[in-house]
Amino acid sequence: MNKKEISELRRRFCPDKANIGKIYGCYVNSSKEVISYIDESVSLMPQEEAQQYLNFLKKALSGAPGKNLTDIVFSTEQVMDSEEHRLLMSLREDKADARQAFFQKVIENLDMGDSNYLILCANDAYDVPYHKHDDFDRSAQEYDVRNDDQVYRYFVCAICPVKDGKLELGYYSGENEFHNCLAKQIVSAPELGFLFPAFDNRATNIYNALFYSRKPEETHYEFIEGIFKTDLAMSPAEIREAFESVLSDSVPCTMDIMRGLQDRLKEMIDAHEENKDEEPLSVSSMDLCRILEECGVSEEQLAAFKRAFEERFGNTTLNPEIIVDTRKFEVKTGDVTISVNPDQSFLVESRELDGKKYILIPADSGAELNGFSVTV
Repeated sequence: MNKKEISELRRRFCPDKANIGKIYGCYVNSSKEVISYIDESVSLMPQEEAQQYLNFLKKALSGAPGKNLTDIVFSTEQVMDSEEHRLLMSLREDKADARQAFFQKVIENLDMGDSNYLILCANDAYDVPYHKHDDFDRSAQEYDVRNDDQVYRYFVCAICPVKDGKLELGYYSGENEFHNCLAKQIVSAPELGFLFPAFDNRATNIYNALFYSRKPEETHYEFIEGIFKTDLAMSPAEIREAFESVLSDSVPCTMDIMRGLQDRLKEMIDAHEENKDEEPLSVSSMDLCRILEECGVSEEQLAAFKRAFEERFGNTTLNPEIIVDTRKFEVKTGDVTISVNPDQSFLVESRELDGKKYILIPADSGAELNGFSVTV
């Protein structure tokens, strides 16, 4: 799924747009015991409460594709005949008995540590407006058609940690006094979640699901294995670690080379966002070699990088937002951290003076120490 398709679904998560009749789920404690079940009609809820539930579900469709949002791909054998796919299809059809089986499977396979958590689910039916430019591969997808409009039926699941509120001073009207009171348990933003089936080319794709992880470096592989019975590709944290290893083993990672790599990838990301391209941005080994060559890397080192990259990643392309954090420019030594606006990274330079290595930043415009202007 691309950004445009995800955004199209996200816009539905408000009471007056979605065809979500009920919110259902269960509240589970850290001992894997169900404390209570939820089966609430959206139309009977106060609007503010309904919107809060929908916001949690909407959050499970947030973040960057390829980073927070990852495609889960089922094999043909799984789609044709497998317990896990039948369960997901039954959930899509809003079968009550499937919910209980799903809750139990989540509880058995999910590790949330010492945290209580809330499993939230909802079903929606979206009458997808037909566009003349829509080009569907009808031989490869499942369709529900009504009056030239496709009905995309799906369900979304969000798993939210539930935390104790803080002890605060509160007013007791009966006693006309203030006393300490403990806020009730609070539902936090989803830690993980997923959408099934996928909404690819604005059509139903029962061969895919979309998995959400709030922290890409903390992907719940035990959940993916237990629910989908399939392996997820390398996590963003694993991809970045592997890329750093490939780069450092084959290229001299000087300040200038790393700054040049970050600057050029940032330019690509900014241009991609400005052009509002629907497909996720990716770079190949050839793209990275071209960038590194522009940064001054020798032909011999480029050849070593290309070999190491292809040994580790094959012909796979990588998301530049994963391999380099272009949102910051931060230099760390043993005792000092220097943070600079990425657009001003050229202000930082490395130099050797009198046999010692230094990180230098200009101070022509003045400096402050703990808020006080100081003379340099």
